[in-house]
Amino acid sequence: MVAEDGPVAAEEGLMAEKGVPEGNYGDDGNAPSGRIRRTCAGKVNFAALFMLEGEDIDDEGRRKRKGQKRRSRKTKSPMEGGDEKRGGIEGEDVIVIAEAAKEGGGIENGQEKLDDAVKENTKKQRVEEDGDSLRNVDQKVYPLRGSKAEEDKGKERIKINRHDKQYVAEVSLNCHQCQRSDRKEVVRCQKCKVKRYCYACLTAWYPHSSHEDIAKACPFCCNNCNCKACLRLDINIKGLKSDIEVSKDEKIQYSKYIILKLLPYLKEINEGQVAEMETEAKISGLKFAEVKPETADCLPNERIYCDSCRTSIFDLHRSCLNCSSDLCLTCCREIRDGKLQAGLEEMAWNYVNRGLGYLHGDMEKTDKSGEKIEMANSKDGVKHPSGWKANTDGSISCHCGASVLKLKCIFADGWVSELLNGAEKIAETSKHLDSPMSSMERCPCFNSEGHIESDNSNMLKAAAREVSDDNYLYCPSATDVHHDDLRHFQLHWVKGEPVVVRNVLDTTSGLSWEPEVMWRAFRQIKNIKHDVLLDVTAVDCLDWCEGSINVREFFNGYKVGRYNFRNWPQVLKLKDWPTSSSFHQTLPRHGEEFLCCLPFKQYTHPDKGPLNLAVKLPKICLKPDMGPKTYIAYGFPQELGRGDSVTKLHCDMSDAVNVLTHTCEVTIKEENLEKIEKLKQKHAEQDQKELVSLKANIDEFLEKNGQEVEKLESEGGALWDIFRREDVPKLEKYLEKHYREFRHIHCCPLPQVVHPIHDQTFYLTWEHKRKLKEEYGIEPWTFVQKLGDAVLIPAGCPHQVRNLKSCTKVAVDFVSPENVGECFRLTKEFRLLPPNHPTKEDKLEVKKMVIHAVNQALKDLYLNSEEDDQAKEEKKANGKTRAGKRGRGKCKRRGS
Repeated sequence: MVAEDGPVAAEEGLMAEKGVPEGNYGDDGNAPSGRIRRTCAGKVNFAALFMLEGEDIDDEGRRKRKGQKRRSRKTKSPMEGGDEKRGGIEGEDVIVIAEAAKEGGGIENGQEKLDDAVKENTKKQRVEEDGDSLRNVDQKVYPLRGSKAEEDKGKERIKINRHDKQYVAEVSLNCHQCQRSDRKEVVRCQKCKVKRYCYACLTAWYPHSSHEDIAKACPFCCNNCNCKACLRLDINIKGLKSDIEVSKDEKIQYSKYIILKLLPYLKEINEGQVAEMETEAKISGLKFAEVKPETADCLPNERIYCDSCRTSIFDLHRSCLNCSSDLCLTCCREIRDGKLQAGLEEMAWNYVNRGLGYLHGDMEKTDKSGEKIEMANSKDGVKHPSGWKANTDGSISCHCGASVLKLKCIFADGWVSELLNGAEKIAETSKHLDSPMSSMERCPCFNSEGHIESDNSNMLKAAAREVSDDNYLYCPSATDVHHDDLRHFQLHWVKGEPVVVRNVLDTTSGLSWEPEVMWRAFRQIKNIKHDVLLDVTAVDCLDWCEGSINVREFFNGYKVGRYNFRNWPQVLKLKDWPTSSSFHQTLPRHGEEFLCCLPFKQYTHPDKGPLNLAVKLPKICLKPDMGPKTYIAYGFPQELGRGDSVTKLHCDMSDAVNVLTHTCEVTIKEENLEKIEKLKQKHAEQDQKELVSLKANIDEFLEKNGQEVEKLESEGGALWDIFRREDVPKLEKYLEKHYREFRHIHCCPLPQVVHPIHDQTFYLTWEHKRKLKEEYGIEPWTFVQKLGDAVLIPAGCPHQVRNLKSCTKVAVDFVSPENVGECFRLTKEFRLLPPNHPTKEDKLEVKKMVIHAVNQALKDLYLNSEEDDQAKEEKKANGKTRAGKRGRGKCKRRGS
């Protein structure tokens, strides 16, 4: 296809045909074809060769478009590293096109012949490389092409449609987890035909799933994918049963049950308000019906506290018009009686930091002026009890001395009395409501003789009390719990017994609670919705001091352990991570997974539980912080004595459910075991010298500790001790008697006790539990929480926990109708604590919760009654209409 005279002659003929003067040679003495050939050795635009009309060639051999400056562009030849497929054509290709143009057909015919030549050439080259295989050549051919505007419209180019279903299902290598396409080995899901996971991601993030299981249904199909995108989904996922469905009849039954349970406490609230209204009538000289309290300037999302006892104010109270001081009705009554119990002087707890060596038994102390930790003062100054004075007429003068306290209300005047009247009417008609509070009903756990059978799989022995029928706890499996089992649960719950539900994680999609997964889900790049939250606050269980640590470093220690400067295991606990108010925002998928695993959702569901009184608060109200919240901490099966991973003895104001979602066993390094034993010996010697009444034999202590480890080492999770409500007085006496045998911040001996349980400064070791039973005859329910166990703790039951492994727990609080009485009792106890006590604040506001719960229950019953009446009227009207139509039809027939 090349001219006989060679490329130079062909080009000269072409230039002459285009009218280029023969005399226009360059300074180097070569013909114009030489200039063109040099340009073609690099890249030449096809259109530029054959559009020479309108161009001038100057004396220096340069082309110049009329009216425009020529742009210079340096290009590299293929030998110099240039791109062979960049939109230009090679020197010999120009000759082919030129010959075709001379034969006829113009530029288009030349381009077609060039494409045919390139295809032929490409086939020959690939046949030489691939041998006898032409498969790859037939699939795709990439001809050299010019600019996009000059491509032949009739020419088809093979393009890859990456959205094609067949390509996605059979060809694509893009991993859904890591979004990489360079991994050659992937497992394709045969269920959705869309997702695939590479081997590396399956090994790292799904170690417990085989490739065959992934191929049948991938993590995305199973709703347990833990890639970043899926972990941060803020939408409800199909297939997850995180909500609870309540029928119309069940709603009616639950509403009546709530009213029957809360009626005594609603009466107590109303009696206090009526008494204050009567006092106000005497002060003002009005009749009871004429007393109209002023409406307080308080928004629905605000919370008012008493300036004396720090208890929340829900409705009637007295306020100073001058200084805006507020007093609750209980404080007003005590001031009139001259026995104000709340608002005492602040207490001081001094814990001296004697250095790191002191933590491990070194007797050398720092100077007495060492660092001290004192309990912080209350945020708001508490007025002195003598600041308010009762007058002879019953009025109360403010501490500022400017005025007398005025009676004010938050709710509408008389609203609580109206609720009480409505609740009493419902209770009168529901006396025979079939409820679990009937003492005549026998629990299915007991046989006909009133004993629990030892082979009952739904019972867990947790105590060995003599002459007692509550040594066993109700412990069903979540997979066996049905809707009818709610009644069985209530029979135990109404008696204040904890309940353990096993295998609750089997009811979920199986989303991983691994630390790395939670960290990836939680780690956020700062944007509109989220902030960077990579550093967290952790508590060291050795000295109970807080410090900041990176989330990744904490989780690394969670899996492999950490050790301090003495090679003693460093046990850390995360504090408020993530904050419960942002749990669903920062960990949306894990939050949804947690709701799925909750047992007895009628009580425990934080948003829709029909028997959870916390749900009854209006949306505009400032709601208490009920969770969910994570508790992540290190742990070891050995009871170290100091620095154990424990939650100290305390009593929650509300009910709670705690789910163990993940465990990781960490083994202490062998080279550290001997050092740890020596440090234990030093600890015991130090305790004998510093702690009062602790004279146990050191060798006996270490021996019994080893025996205790052998019992718990094979089991896992966390060790729980929950005390009965009736044992609380004896427990408090024991702690007040032996408080000098305990240490707290900086390992300092406890200087004093304000409240033995609410101080949260005690953890009873096996030795103390033994002495407690010997001296007072009481013992707790003791059991081990395993992976997937949910522990439901009733309000008013003191409890403590020790982690036997590194544990991740998720807990949420709720308020059940059966335990409102305990909430009232605990509120009164917290009210009497010093103003600067850590647990002083009344965050639950149980009285306001009771009022709104009764109000909502009455609304549901009235609404249901109205719907029934409306349905009856519609049915009656439809019946009359049908009867009228039948009558008219008969008349017609008679008339015909």
